[in-house]
Amino acid sequence: MEALTTLLEEIAGFVWGPFLLIPLLLLTGLWLTIKLRGIQFRTLGSALRLALWERKDADAEGGDISQFQALTTALAATVGVGNIVGVATAISMGGPGALFWMWVTGLVGMASKYSEAFLAVRFRTVDARGEASGGPQYYLKKALPGRWGVALSIIFAVFAVLASFGIGNMTQGNAVAANAHDAFGIDPQITAIVMAIFVGVVIIGGIKSIGNVTAAFVPFMIVFYILGALYILIVNIGDLPGALALIFGQAFTGPGMAGGAFGSFMLAVQYGVARGIFSNESGMGSAAIAAAAAQTTHPVRQGLVSMTQTFIDTLVVVSFTGLVLVTTGVWDDDASPAVLTSMAFSHGLPGNWGGYIVALGVILFALSTIIGWSYYGDRCVERLFGARATLAYRILFTIVVYIGATVPLGVVWAFADIMNGLMALPNLVGLLLLSGLIARETSHYLKNDPKLRANRAQVDAFMADQVR
Repeated sequence: MEALTTLLEEIAGFVWGPFLLIPLLLLTGLWLTIKLRGIQFRTLGSALRLALWERKDADAEGGDISQFQALTTALAATVGVGNIVGVATAISMGGPGALFWMWVTGLVGMASKYSEAFLAVRFRTVDARGEASGGPQYYLKKALPGRWGVALSIIFAVFAVLASFGIGNMTQGNAVAANAHDAFGIDPQITAIVMAIFVGVVIIGGIKSIGNVTAAFVPFMIVFYILGALYILIVNIGDLPGALALIFGQAFTGPGMAGGAFGSFMLAVQYGVARGIFSNESGMGSAAIAAAAAQTTHPVRQGLVSMTQTFIDTLVVVSFTGLVLVTTGVWDDDASPAVLTSMAFSHGLPGNWGGYIVALGVILFALSTIIGWSYYGDRCVERLFGARATLAYRILFTIVVYIGATVPLGVVWAFADIMNGLMALPNLVGLLLLSGLIARETSHYLKNDPKLRANRAQVDAFMADQVR
């Protein structure tokens, strides 16, 4: 088992290393940013208004849930342990400059997130039960001609199902049980039973049930965590300018680790980009599955709403974690990255509040990830085996929640990393091949509705012009 774990960790290191996923994800996001003329910068204000204020299109059609519920479902899956432990890992291994590269990854990743959500709605279908279904497992098949599109769609679906049991289930459940035990003394068996019951009740009801829960649950957990971090930053406001100088300064010079200046720089880039992508999942295709369930008047509108997910995940939640780590000065402590964020919050908050907030944050973030990923796996099972197989998947997924919370994982972590990375490859190929279509249809829509205020009749009218 030890030899297998070592082998899988080496494979995971290559998949998530500087020669495969990191450059491919980053360069794909950069290419789409250029093709879409910086869509994440010029439309962010309107996208945030539509996503967080208006929350739905009044006269939308198709889909099963509102745009806001699709957004919170995707946020539930992405705002997870990576936003707490992953940030600490990046900064402790790559220095404060890694946070800068997480920001860069988030900014270019917004274009990738927009593109995959656009395609998910543009090529979505309806399953035998009348539920909307879309994502790379469908748009790769429908938009790319011939056997290659079919093959890529199947490969994505298989890896996504496997990833849903690993990174989207067992590893998260284990983190919940461990933190509940360490912070509050709760027996892992009790945590596992309660968690399995809760998850089972939510996901058996399908996307409408998941959307209702995440719409209430996700905003609370994010605001709760940010308020704790905000208090620490206010208390340490005098250290904030120095922290920012350290982040930007070491983004290109590194913290002087072994390997010289260039080696230090590459560590900052590698850990910043890898953990940034791991956190927001831009380009991996997962969030597109939730976007496909949204009721919207046009794919562009949902693409822009989904784009704000990466902004919230990386430019907001990750930033707060990183700034707390740097301003409190614990980032270079010799402690394990798994406890660094808890140390930083304990240092910045009175009494035991810091440890409690981080522990509860990990529990909430991990639990939400389980709920969100259950839907991703569900839709990919539907693609592979049909709608009838989804009930069996939901039951099995619930059982695995209990298993993940009660047994040592060991090899599962490395396996989960590999599956999570490999599902991105067919999606990135599709995004690159379909970038012309995405740019062309996006340009036409935004030319006619730059502020995202058109109603259904107006959208139908100017989209008819494109057809002619």
